[in-house]
Amino acid sequence: MGKVTGFIDFQRLEEGYEPVTKRVKNWKEFVIALNADQAKVQGARCMDCGTPFCNSGCPVNNIIPDFNDLVYRGTPADWRQAIDVLHQTNNFPEFTGRVCPAPCEAACTLNVNDDPVGIKSIEHAIIDRAWAEGWVQPQPPAAKTGKRVAIVGSGPAGLAAAQQLARAGHEVTVFEKNSRIGGLLRYGIPDFKMEKTHIDRRVDQMQAEGVTFRTGVLVGALPADAKITNDAKETVTPAQLLAEHDAVLLTGGAETSRDLPVPGRELDGVHFAMEFLPQQNKVVAGDKLKKQLRADGKHVIVIGGGDTGSDCVGTSNRHGAASVTQFELMPMPPEQENKPLTWPYWPSKLRTSSSHEEGCEREFAITTTAFVAGTGKDKGRVVGLKTAQVQWQAGRMSEVPGTQKEWKADLVLLAMGFTAPVATVLEAFGVDRDNRGNARAHTEAQGGYATNVARVFAAGDMRRGQSLVVWAIREGRQAARAVDAFLMGTSSLPR
Repeated sequence: MGKVTGFIDFQRLEEGYEPVTKRVKNWKEFVIALNADQAKVQGARCMDCGTPFCNSGCPVNNIIPDFNDLVYRGTPADWRQAIDVLHQTNNFPEFTGRVCPAPCEAACTLNVNDDPVGIKSIEHAIIDRAWAEGWVQPQPPAAKTGKRVAIVGSGPAGLAAAQQLARAGHEVTVFEKNSRIGGLLRYGIPDFKMEKTHIDRRVDQMQAEGVTFRTGVLVGALPADAKITNDAKETVTPAQLLAEHDAVLLTGGAETSRDLPVPGRELDGVHFAMEFLPQQNKVVAGDKLKKQLRADGKHVIVIGGGDTGSDCVGTSNRHGAASVTQFELMPMPPEQENKPLTWPYWPSKLRTSSSHEEGCEREFAITTTAFVAGTGKDKGRVVGLKTAQVQWQAGRMSEVPGTQKEWKADLVLLAMGFTAPVATVLEAFGVDRDNRGNARAHTEAQGGYATNVARVFAAGDMRRGQSLVVWAIREGRQAARAVDAFLMGTSSLPR
């Protein structure tokens, strides 16, 4: 432990943001990270608890007190060791240091009656310095096993598994249906939250470690009417993969968006968020798109109050929307959680994102009952929607009489979460699904992540359903160990 009284002497310091007027004019990251001196002070606030709840609150079980202490000590050698500690449990701290909601901070012991340690900001500072100093280098295996592994999907679960398995000496090929690697990290999370150069340099590192990436390749099939980003120019069958590889790991995302089947759903101008967001990612990357979905001058309504909805808000503001309104079906949560009741678990409380701060009206306990069609030149297009307020009693929702309202809307974005992975991909492999449509596979140490199909494993959102980037990394790492043990009889990879 560095400074014994640090949690008393120092206050939490948040990372800064560039001014709204500046940041909405571009697609670059705008978070102002802590400098070395600021990170040192924040590291001093860590109490080195006898039972560090932050460690168990973090899905990848980052060894948080250790790297906090190293940053507090602050010599170049300490910072160098801090990234080694961080990489022991997390392959990609530059991803989680930017987009993770930080359940570790909710679990911080200091959070019981004070502001928690700024763990996420310290992680962000460590990995950014590590890249700047050249401390992140390829780690190719000392020997090859001769075993071949196919990984389907290049999101955080697939990338984490690929890196672990390549370092174990296996020949790993990652198959991605889109034109660039990254999955939801690439196409979904806006560039202003995470610039894609962070993915590119990890891909370069992994290629130097022996990973092969094949983009534009669809494994299996997609439904004909799927509203899913797909750049595939080649199709590979499950039988081909199994014939050419010793094991296959399915790490695709939960890409089936939750729909809103109310009157008028078929109108032009009503779109899934994942039709809208990936297009902007592609444009930022330099792709030329015909008829890009844009919010310029439009009255935008985002249905869904989570992170995806927030990303739609930020993107719409950067397009120059006339107005942005976000609907949430649930009641507005309290501004401050009841810490004695919720700690160390993730609490329900009102969360205002940087995108909300850029301009957004938020409506809670509201349901959309119909989309309104235009007439004349607007025939076939959405021009508004109808809503009603709702109330919740004993877990059941009912409309509040007399609260019906009509809203002007030129663009409606459905951001209500994701129900399951694409069924046709799992069906092509013959993988059993659970009652939510996810690949059925348990996570126990023995036989974990294995599906009912021999030599086929599943991890990430394809197995657990929609979740966080950090959970995907955890599952990818654990699945890599399971695959390695299956291939070799034992594994030295961490679980």
